[in-house]
Amino acid sequence: MALPDTFSLLVLGQGKTGLDVVRWALAHSAEGSRPRVSSITVYGGAASAPSTATEALAAEGVRFVFGTDEVAGSFDVCVASPGISEFSDFFASARAASAEIFGEPELAFRASPERWVGITGTNGKTTVTSLTRHLLVEAGIAADAVGNIGTCAISRVDKRSPGSWFVAELSSYQLATTRELHPRAGALLNITPDHLKWHRTHENYAAAKMRLFANMDAGDLAVVDMDDAGAAARAGAIRARGIRLCELARRDTGAADAAFLSEDDVLFVRLAGELTELVAASELKIKGEHNAVNALAAAAVALFVGADAELVRQGLVSFAPLEHRIEPVAEVDGVAYVNDSKATNTDAVLKALTAFPAGRVVLLAGGTDKGTPLAEFAAEVASRVRAVVCYGEAGPRFLKAFSETEGASEIDLAAADHMADALDVARSIAHAGDTVLLSPACSSFDEFGGFEERGARFKELVGRLAAESARA
Repeated sequence: MALPDTFSLLVLGQGKTGLDVVRWALAHSAEGSRPRVSSITVYGGAASAPSTATEALAAEGVRFVFGTDEVAGSFDVCVASPGISEFSDFFASARAASAEIFGEPELAFRASPERWVGITGTNGKTTVTSLTRHLLVEAGIAADAVGNIGTCAISRVDKRSPGSWFVAELSSYQLATTRELHPRAGALLNITPDHLKWHRTHENYAAAKMRLFANMDAGDLAVVDMDDAGAAARAGAIRARGIRLCELARRDTGAADAAFLSEDDVLFVRLAGELTELVAASELKIKGEHNAVNALAAAAVALFVGADAELVRQGLVSFAPLEHRIEPVAEVDGVAYVNDSKATNTDAVLKALTAFPAGRVVLLAGGTDKGTPLAEFAAEVASRVRAVVCYGEAGPRFLKAFSETEGASEIDLAAADHMADALDVARSIAHAGDTVLLSPACSSFDEFGGFEERGARFKELVGRLAAESARA
């Protein structure tokens, strides 16, 4: 269903997403605009208050309501910010007041529905989204990386160049309320427990991820990691709907559509039975088995939408690690320091550890506790690292889990109050040839405003260590 020619708009939330929606709506508020937004109302939520940004937008005719979760009035369309759970009273109040309610990606799709790619999963979304966009651009195909990666799609809708693609990183929050979203290619990288406070249950979380494929058909391509239990368990449902399924795996599954590594770790993609050899995993700048799989997912999508194979090869080799994602920071006194602040859950940490030799990592783990079960995680980590420094709000529970793990007696365990303290402890433990890895398995809100701030602080502290070492 397209957007109405004229409609009243309710926006829930006044963060970046909400205000980007408001700015798009203002640009479509003049007589003659198609679509035309006849009125714009923003409910910021119970804890909201005016800001410089809201005051400027209010001066342009936007109505803001602060300090309440009770929506009053009647609206044609409501766009809810991703931080507002569909199970919350705030969302329910808005739904009762609106003819339709959905998130920002759905709004952007309805405003500009051509040539979308969707990338989702618990981990790896940002890397695959960035790499897919990189491969398309390297192949001479115009593309924007949008969505959860940091650029709202709605802010790019009116600026799209003719024939360009939107490569959208889509979180479970964003997918949960989609209705018409129809990417021509979509990738499901993995499904492991996360965001249970927002979704209430793991099944709700998984169902939100699966909405990526709700409107796809036989002319589209779904790339699914068959080695991930959560994703593979849902591949049958995708195939049953007649959607082409590209089986992403560490080894060839034999499917007509597949993306895999050979026995000697060369990347291959097969589409409709036609096999394309790409590059050796060792040629990638992004390291770790999980990143080879991420590269396969991006390559499969890029080839499907028309990228030339030779240019895809060149793009795979030229793509550099992203900030806060297994990002090399410095080497100090023979010890490598790596920033993986984006690893906010246990599965992301286990994937990161595959990028380093076993027994040579000093892991920094901690932050805001998500309450994730730790027994299996601790056992797996203990088999791969030389030491773990547990810090922050989650530190005591992580330390207890490692202490109770069989085999943990073979590694060094330490506790620290906060991240800077943890880095000091790690430096004292690490030997030349080791890697100190910030891969926290937790969110950052006990100390920082987000994983980006945490990663930036880590890099700043490591920079100081490097400077001190150079002066010594």
